[in-house]
Amino acid sequence: MRRTLTVAAATAALLLPGGPLPEAEAGTAPAQAPAQAPATDRWSAREAESFWTPDRMASAVPISRGGAPAAVDGTGRDFDGIPVVGRMFVMKGGGAYFCTASVVASPGRDLVLSAAHCLLGTDARQVAFVPQYTAQNPQPYGMFPVLRDAAGRSKVWIDPRYRQLGADKGAALDVAFAQVGPDADGFPVEDVVGGNRLVTGATYAHKKVSLIGYPASAARPRLCVNRTTKFTSTDPGIPGSFLRIDCTGYPGGTSGGPFLTGFDERTETGDVVGVIGGWKTGGDTPDTSYSSYFGADIRKLYEKALAGARVA
Repeated sequence: MRRTLTVAAATAALLLPGGPLPEAEAGTAPAQAPAQAPATDRWSAREAESFWTPDRMASAVPISRGGAPAAVDGTGRDFDGIPVVGRMFVMKGGGAYFCTASVVASPGRDLVLSAAHCLLGTDARQVAFVPQYTAQNPQPYGMFPVLRDAAGRSKVWIDPRYRQLGADKGAALDVAFAQVGPDADGFPVEDVVGGNRLVTGATYAHKKVSLIGYPASAARPRLCVNRTTKFTSTDPGIPGSFLRIDCTGYPGGTSGGPFLTGFDERTETGDVVGVIGGWKTGGDTPDTSYSSYFGADIRKLYEKALAGARVA
């Protein structure tokens, strides 16, 4: 079943729509807030927390398709999550939705990474990232609103070719970056939860990848560890080569979840080499997931996001 935008019962879960970077260390927030926090006059953390109440977050539906990694066997299991991965909530049309997203290291310490199909659409609004969301503890690290530009549009970077070609013909570009504002206490997200390093130009075949996502009906996120292989499409309507991983139990809502290598149990971060998305927006079945390849195009998109995030 393709992981596309779906509307389910109100009780289901939700998600929106070169060499490696220096590692970012995870940790708790410092004792005092930064002297100059980024401006969020159009959509602040306190406004996001007021809008995205626990009940509203629990009612969100998926945009279809404990911290240490499990054994390398391809079997997914629910766990308590890690701070650097969470849910991205969004209002689209008349409904509340979610996908999975993760923090990626950046100079501004304010970028998150997800799948393009999760954040696509001119009607997306009230977008917010919630690290390590669970039904029992909806905001363990607060809430981080996706910032808006002067025209009121969410600050999200998606390759324009993906917008032009659509989810199938543009499947090799199903990646998005978003800039989030500080939490209600003025701290940037990476200072609060850490960040994964973005790695581009690596192999398709990794011996050990930790896959994390938020399944539609689960109260907690899901973790699986397995190897990845290269999958090359023979369908001219969905061209490209993708990372493929067999991990059980990743339905709608897991889109945008990171493929992590080199996971460090101390910092609870790793190298992000993919996100669930791409081939049929992440996979036809919940037990096999795909990612667009993180090559030169994704590196350029990241650099574009860095440049855009510096603009006030």
